[in-house]
Amino acid sequence: MIKKRKKKKRVFGTSNRPRISVFRSNKAIYAQVIDDTSGKTLASSSSREKVFGNKKKTKIELSKEVGKLLGKRAKMLKIQKVVFDKKKYLYHGRIQSLAEGIREMGLDF
Repeated sequence: MIKKRKKKKRVFGTSNRPRISVFRSNKAIYAQVIDDTSGKTLASSSSREKVFGNKKKTKIELSKEVGKLLGKRAKMLKIQKVVFDKKKYLYHGRIQSLAEGIREMGLDF
């Protein structure tokens, strides 16, 4: 719990550089673009959306598609730079492929 609070102090999103928050469950992956100064979610994407409905893909491939969709939605809001908040998750597997999908759409972090 203490580590979580320390990390939350360091990773903070502003209106110029919002935060991408990631949550991963066993079945799905969720990501949001958050402006912490106003406390609003600007864009979000998850693997449970109807866009990804009946496609037979691995979790890693699906994570990359979620990242691309989130990057596309952030680009529509004219967001160029973000802060990536991976929380307690290690940077490999689904988290890494999500980040790669976001980077492919042109967002910097």
